Amino acid sequence: MVETLLEDIFRVERLDPDGKKFDKVSRIEAISEQLEMYMQLDVNIDIYPLHVGEKFLMVLASTLNLDGTPDSGYFTQGGRKSLADKFEYVMHGKSYRISDNKVEICASFGGLLMLLKADPSDAQKLELDQRLFILIRKV
Repeated sequence: MVETLLEDIFRVERLDPDGKKFDKVSRIEAISEQLEMYMQLDVNIDIYPLHVGEKFLMVLASTLNLDGTPDSGYFTQGGRKSLADKFEYVMHGKSYRISDNKVEICASFGGLLMLLKADPSDAQKLELDQRLFILIRKV
């Protein structure tokens, strides 16, 4: 079974807080329900529109393999089931900065950025330069 690094349900609080920068990308601000995390996330709204007030499940995982084996780094399309089958929007990236106190995790998913502020106890499994998958499904 896949062990996730972090997961919670988020509610979109604001869209493009610093103004719209790109046609097909919006930056969302969201707050999680259980762990009270704060997240800014760039989302391609052309393929996955999100609106203020919507809730979504967000999962961070290091692999999409259902048996938990490490990911090869290459996408092979085939009949194999994966964690991605249970979600609507998936991006692959890497954490590039983690700061202390109220932990701030920054990750880049092909140039789409994420900032996640969490309690250190909730983010223990996250490491610097770690390959990540972010998986999202509206609830």
